Amino acid sequence: MVDIKTAILIPARTGSTRFKGKPLVELGGKYMIQRVYDECIQSKLDTYVLTDDWAIAEVMKTPSHIVVEETKQFANGTERCADAIRHHRFDQYDQFINVQGDMPDVSFDMIVSTLHQLKHYSVSTMYTNMEDGYNHARNNDLNCVKMIVGSLRRQRALWFGRGLAYGEHHLGIYGYHRKALEDYSSLHVPEEEIIEGLEQLRWLKAGYDIGCMYTDWNGIEINTPEDAIAWRKRHGKVQNTAQSSAAVHRYLTGDLPN
Repeated sequence: MVDIKTAILIPARTGSTRFKGKPLVELGGKYMIQRVYDECIQSKLDTYVLTDDWAIAEVMKTPSHIVVEETKQFANGTERCADAIRHHRFDQYDQFINVQGDMPDVSFDMIVSTLHQLKHYSVSTMYTNMEDGYNHARNNDLNCVKMIVGSLRRQRALWFGRGLAYGEHHLGIYGYHRKALEDYSSLHVPEEEIIEGLEQLRWLKAGYDIGCMYTDWNGIEINTPEDAIAWRKRHGKVQNTAQSSAAVHRYLTGDLPN
């Protein structure tokens, strides 16, 4: 049996236009990027943080698993991942899981399911429903990405969009075969990707099938300061807006712990 080796990549950019410095926002006593990393290493897979800012490397507990690239500009996290695996340290891996750095509620089951779909597809992802609870309230939220899913037994994604008021809730986790990720940056950037601001549309427009699996997930993706407040409330860490902005302010002013 061929031993297929997998690594998890967590792209974490501090310059988000919707929430500047968000990898360093405090969630339940941890910086968000540390929380995402800690969840990912429960899988026992090698896990790396890919970032544009040494401030993130300074607060992480495992500096050897941080890749900092400050000089290049990337359109999205997948481009950052594709560039990172050109480093020799990644030569040993056959496939990759991309967990977005704003997914503090990522779970072991989600990682395993994304890996499972790589048996059938060169690109994979996850989704949950938008029928009730927190997700239902975000039907018309442009920060919440919707996904149209095919009905075949081996499910695949048919489309992604922000403005859709129907479909499933797409989750920020992907799987890639090495060759698919290596090819990503050379693919044509379609107009739809630019309009929607969705990196996964590049795969679809290039003719890739994206395998997907459902998960019964009721977590929160941190796209805005309001999402961070909602996360704290759900996890018993209620703070007002001024308090929720404090960690980001400390990042912007360079006031980080030793």
